[in-house]
Amino acid sequence: MADPTPSPGTRAPPKPFTVTEGQRQVRSFVLRQGRFTPAQQRAFDESWPRFGLDYTGAVRDFDQAFGRSAPRVLEIGFGNGEALRFAAAHDPGRDHIGIEVHAPGVGRLLNALDEDGAGNVRLYHHDAVEVLVNEVADGSLDEVRIYFPDPWHKKRHHKRRLVQPEFAALLVRKLAPGGRLHLATDWQDYAEHMWDVLDATAGLANRAGPRGSVPRPPWRPQTHFEARGLRLGHGVWDLLYDRS
Repeated sequence: MADPTPSPGTRAPPKPFTVTEGQRQVRSFVLRQGRFTPAQQRAFDESWPRFGLDYTGAVRDFDQAFGRSAPRVLEIGFGNGEALRFAAAHDPGRDHIGIEVHAPGVGRLLNALDEDGAGNVRLYHHDAVEVLVNEVADGSLDEVRIYFPDPWHKKRHHKRRLVQPEFAALLVRKLAPGGRLHLATDWQDYAEHMWDVLDATAGLANRAGPRGSVPRPPWRPQTHFEARGLRLGHGVWDLLYDRS
């Protein structure tokens, strides 16, 4: 098991955000930091001032953060940053905001963005719900992307899944009218759960119709893990919703 204590100079991982369920507190994620390499540490030291957004708990002026006014895309839980890096390079007309709680993935993407010389990406190393609630103005996002969130496949853990009615309503508030919500999962049970929640959420319309999915859109790159799963006969579901 990896030592959760950060090395000197490392950004301390955030405390897990909790949501109230009756009188109980339920964690919305579990930190699995893994190996934090010297290169990733250098990325935080050297590239965070350029690409990082420190959580403040106040509504963020993203025009100031990016130095321009442009439509904004938010990716929640970007993992190692492969899709976010691709999006920034292939969609330069929009600004891209990524949120990830796992430090190694953030460090890896910081290095990649520095290598690319990207100017239209900013990153949070914090819990996505807190960022959405406190730092993102209502109606300010052109698109929200959630790719392969933790499925919490055991039934007793389904309450920990990110996509829940309260969270869906929050996304509707943050999306501009005509905005888009794009989700992807390789767990059919989670796709079913997403349909249960999102098809019933006021303000969202499934582009493929009730309980419908679409082929992988060109703006989402296929991961190596996904390609391997498809070769083995596993399914992948892309869900697109429009904000009315």
